[in-house]
Amino acid sequence: MFQSFTIILALAALLSYINQRFLKLPTTIGIMILALGLSLPMGILQVVNPELFYQACQVVDDLDFRYILMDIMLSFLLFAGGLHIKAKDLLQEKIPVMVFATLGVLISTALVGAFTFLVLQVFSLNVPFSLCLLFGALISPTDPIAVSAILKEFNISKSLETKIAGESLFNDGVGVVVFISILQFITMGDDFSWGEVVILFAEEAVGGMMFGLALGYLGYRLLKSIEESPKMEVLITIAIASGGYSLASLIHVSGPLAMVVAGLFMGSMIRGPEFHHESKIHLDIFWEVLDEILNAVLFVLIGLEILTIAFDLTYFAAGLVSIILVLLARFLSVGATYSILKHKMDHTPSKTMAIMTWGGLRGGISIALALSISVSDYRDLVVVITYVVVVFSIIVQGLTLGKVIKALKID
Repeated sequence: MFQSFTIILALAALLSYINQRFLKLPTTIGIMILALGLSLPMGILQVVNPELFYQACQVVDDLDFRYILMDIMLSFLLFAGGLHIKAKDLLQEKIPVMVFATLGVLISTALVGAFTFLVLQVFSLNVPFSLCLLFGALISPTDPIAVSAILKEFNISKSLETKIAGESLFNDGVGVVVFISILQFITMGDDFSWGEVVILFAEEAVGGMMFGLALGYLGYRLLKSIEESPKMEVLITIAIASGGYSLASLIHVSGPLAMVVAGLFMGSMIRGPEFHHESKIHLDIFWEVLDEILNAVLFVLIGLEILTIAFDLTYFAAGLVSIILVLLARFLSVGATYSILKHKMDHTPSKTMAIMTWGGLRGGISIALALSISVSDYRDLVVVITYVVVVFSIIVQGLTLGKVIKALKID
């Protein structure tokens, strides 16, 4: 695994350089396009030298995308995401963010599940409705890693940026809980209990946020006690992100939500006037650099994951149709939750809904959840559809988001 990771890391550096030197696209998008481009010569290599092609696939397969992202990288990426968002801005948008991250995900899951079930019938794929709901749960949350990486490239209003970024930070934790609940329903059958779902949500979501708050407070007190040692402060934040995430899984609370809340709390405290200025600089630089490196590695992995996916033309066609279904479900769920909020201060609700729909990018978390499915004969179908939607989301939506913002004249 270590050897495979060093190869991917070197490849991430090379593709980052090529993108920066020649393509000049947003870093994450450029890296993923280049990584996808590597699949073309790999396809030729499969015919010319099958053994070498197998070795290339083995490098990607050895890393285990789901394990690398969900168990290792996610804690650092979410902590960094929370650390860089101003808690003051998030508190001003706390109600819409939480409504979008909870009710919005549930509505989208139901809509995507229903739409997908009907469309797959057209392709003569008799997929159980419960599995379509499972796909809805894994594809409905917007990916905080993809969203934060793309949003920083554009100039939009602080309120709208906070809504999109804040929602993406919190809704992945909710989406994972919904995904686990539906997966338990599929595997347990008659033994499944909705009461257990409520308990699971309370333990994972509420418990995760409370645990994250405690972690953030502990981390801040430790930082305050050694302000004369910026390097030690960096080490403490690493321990909070890595150790806290591992501990969250042991006590059965949501690690992703805990990391977001811990990052938000520590970020707001670090930005306070009483905190040492040199420490702020060291922490900001370290987490920005680490965030960039991990994002580069992640999007290389997403691009290369195509080598391990068994593509079928019917599955691919279903994936193309699913792009429209997912966008439609996103628009309807945003519209439904937005109408509940009744934002009187927003003079352009239709434009806000359009940006939130097109800016709701999917990413590696959706692929990782799809790869974790092992209980269905239709696993490959779900993985292919998810991959097609994610690639379209990052490349097409990511590249055109700026043009959509300009066209709608969002200030």
